[in-house]
Amino acid sequence: MASLHRPFVLLFALLLLFSGAEAQKRWTETEQVDFLRRHWDRPIPPQGRSPARFTLLEASLRPESCGTCHPAQLGDWQGSRHAESMGPGVKGQLVEMLATDPESALGCYVCHAPLTEQQEKVGGPGGGLASNLAFDAGLQARGLACPACHVRGHQRFGPPKRDGSLASELPRERLPHNGVTRTPAFLRAEFCRDCHQFPPDGFALNGKLLENTYEEWKASPFGRSGVQCQECHMPDRRHLWRGIHDPEMVRSGLTVGVSIEQEHYRVGETVRATLTITSSKVGHYFPTYVTPRVVVSGELVGRSGRVLPESRQERIIAREVTLDLSQERFDTRLAPGDRLTFHYRQPLPAPGLTLRLAVTVYPDHFYVGFFESLLASGAGKGAAQIREALRDARNSSFTIYVNEVPLT
Repeated sequence: MASLHRPFVLLFALLLLFSGAEAQKRWTETEQVDFLRRHWDRPIPPQGRSPARFTLLEASLRPESCGTCHPAQLGDWQGSRHAESMGPGVKGQLVEMLATDPESALGCYVCHAPLTEQQEKVGGPGGGLASNLAFDAGLQARGLACPACHVRGHQRFGPPKRDGSLASELPRERLPHNGVTRTPAFLRAEFCRDCHQFPPDGFALNGKLLENTYEEWKASPFGRSGVQCQECHMPDRRHLWRGIHDPEMVRSGLTVGVSIEQEHYRVGETVRATLTITSSKVGHYFPTYVTPRVVVSGELVGRSGRVLPESRQERIIAREVTLDLSQERFDTRLAPGDRLTFHYRQPLPAPGLTLRLAVTVYPDHFYVGFFESLLASGAGKGAAQIREALRDARNSSFTIYVNEVPLT
């Protein structure tokens, strides 16, 4: 009897294999691009009524519900910047904007909280705005939550399985939330583009778009060789999205070298040291946006740990703009593969001094000044949240490299 079943089992396995291969063939380049265009039509349309067979857990859009079956992804997301995309700095500004300029406020939600269910107001009759009956304040506070990438009309979407296959082994009706539609579009840099790239006619300063990360990547050796955003920012498919706020991530993208002309110096001799910093593994400009500042510095330190203020020298890596975004002050960022060379030259004023060379990152440099200015001019009902955001911004700096060299 078993031998009679064996051909059927083999035939069923082959059908599964070919159906998976056929499903993979359907996702042509054009179809993936078309999928992404539809997928990121924002604000993301309301999910509507869930299928009748869905439990409350399956119908829920809260990340904690997704985490019931996907705890690792939930844990990663909870510690990510995506989970904080509606943090106090954004929400504090929107409190007043929703009253004075609701259309501009809703424009912020396009990336920071893109689900219709996360927005207080929606388009009303006659082109105006009306209260959103589906608004979920708790979901809004979750920022860029799981459904923003994975749910449309209560249908789940995701990447191919790790072996590259797309088809499910079981009928959809036997799977939680009717299974998932898998597409390789999730593994493309274009999946991240809509929130990390302004359109060609978007806001620009000095002829350069304010947000240009995707185009920077596309023109880089990483883009040309097919290294996607996800390979660095979602290694092993982890939902971390680490970037400029993460010391380990920043260190991994840079190569720092130091040379000092001689081992010991006499008082009056000129200390000569060179520090180089190369953007060796960053797939876009370093840093890519206008908010961070990276300071390369050298200074002399006494035995007590006191820095000689007149000995400090520094170079800045940043794209610095005015607080009102009306002007670009300078742009010293590093393109992929570029190198900054910092020469330290300082006469040695006394014995017993140490040369300290360092690279320090201020991820929220722009926001410190911006929030201070906002509070000084009156932040209105969002003042408490802006103060909280200012505290966080002031405490966000970290040092990725330090080298202390005794000179005498």
